[in-house]
Formats: sequence, structure tokens, C-alpha cells
Amino acid sequence: MTREDQKSPPFFKKVRIHVLLFIATFLTTYYVNGIWYSLAIMSILLSHELGHFFMCRKYHVDATLPYFLPLPLPPFGTFGAVIKMKGHIPHKRALFDIGAAGPLMGLVFAIPAIVVGLILSDVRPVPADSSNYLGLGEPVLFSFIAKLLFGTLPEGMDIYLHPLAFAGWAGLFVTALNLLPIGQLDGGHIMYALLGKKSDIVYRIGIFIFCVITVFFYKGWILFAILLLIFGFRHPSPADEYTPLDPRRKMLGIALFIIFLLSFTPVPLKF
Repeated sequence: MTREDQKSPPFFKKVRIHVLLFIATFLTTYYVNGIWYSLAIMSILLSHELGHFFMCRKYHVDATLPYFLPLPLPPFGTFGAVIKMKGHIPHKRALFDIGAAGPLMGLVFAIPAIVVGLILSDVRPVPADSSNYLGLGEPVLFSFIAKLLFGTLPEGMDIYLHPLAFAGWAGLFVTALNLLPIGQLDGGHIMYALLGKKSDIVYRIGIFIFCVITVFFYKGWILFAILLLIFGFRHPSPADEYTPLDPRRKMLGIALFIIFLLSFTPVPLKF
């Protein structure tokens, strides 16, 4: 092997796919819901993934830059974004911090998007023929913010969301999915850091409940439920399996589980 072969590829080659996917996702989100939605949802997704990325850097865990997943179809215009961790996680504290950083950073952008977007939204009568409208399930947190801003709406009235508010709603949707206490989702990382190998019981209960919701309440979850059945039962162990979390992280873990309950809605879309 020559010395030239040992050199790392130029920086622009290493980041090219990430930049192209970012641009493509910006264009698909803009195509689906306009500039305000696109800017907001891209900010939420980027902050979420960079939260993971920089925490991986802190603990010397090898991780890729975010891969954005474009989808030129409504209602979201994207499948979200992911990073790939390629290194071993040293201990439970690192596992917890990496898992928690993404949802927390995403909420920093999602909640202001909801507040400002709702202020820009309209309250209108529900039309007699509403077959062409997309109804959204309302997480408790979203409903609470809407009630603070609008109070109790009169009968026959509804909020027609500004694209910025819809991006905030989508941000809560993404946060809730990632905080499911299952497998290698963010919530699964947090649960494993809290409970260790006992988290396997929580994963199984969580997958069972999610499948019940899929079968009896919302068939739209079917693909995600299949992925959870395939990948959701196991979690790789950190190198240090025994050092417990400190009380501050344990309290934050409980708070994140509460955030999950406040952000999740069993039936997110009503066509």
C-alpha cells in the first residue's frame, strides 16, 4: 500500500452525501409545505441529530454526520434524519447523555415553532364538507399550548395551522417516536442506562403496547411496528455495565419519559 492510499479522503468527499441529502430534504419539505415549514422542520431535525453527534464527540464515540432522508410526498416531506454510531459506548453515563441530547435539542426548536406558529394560525369554522382536510392528533403538550393561546374554542371552530405550527407538531411527533422506551431508539438508550439488562422487560412491554395500538387504533403504524419487532428487543451493552447513573441523570430520565407521554399521540393523522 502506498502512502497516498493511506490518506483520508478529502473533507468535501466525506461530507458530500450528507450535504446532498440535506439539500434534497430541504427541497422536498419546501415542495410539500412551503418555506416556513421547511426551515422549521429542518432546524428541528438538524438540532436533534447534532445533539447526538456532539455528545458522541464528547465521549469519543465514532459517529457519522446526520443523514437526512428526503420524501417528496405529504404530509411531512421527509422520513427524518439519522446518524450512525460506529464506536463502542464507554459507560452508562455516556449512553444516557447521547440518547437524551437529541430529543432535548429538538424540543428547543420545536416548542418555539409551536408557539409562534399557533400565533400565526387562524381559527375558522369547520366546513360542512371536511373530507379534503387532514386532521391531526393532539399530544397533551400541543393541546396545552393551544389552550393557553386560544382558550376553549366554540363549537364548530378549529385551528387551521400555519406551516410553522405544523412543523412544531411534527417536531413533537419525531420526539415522541424517538423517546419510545424500546431497543436502540433514544428512549431505549435512556432506559438501558437507567435499568441495564432489566430494560429488556420494558422493551417487550413497549413493543406489545405499540402493536396493540397498531392493530386496534391506527394501522398507519404498521411499518414502524414491524421494524420494532425486528430490531427492538435488544440493546448493545456499554463497556462499563456496572457504574450507575447519578441522581441528576435519573431525574432527567424520568422527566424525558414524562415528555414522551406528553408528546405521543396514538392516532397522529386523521384523513
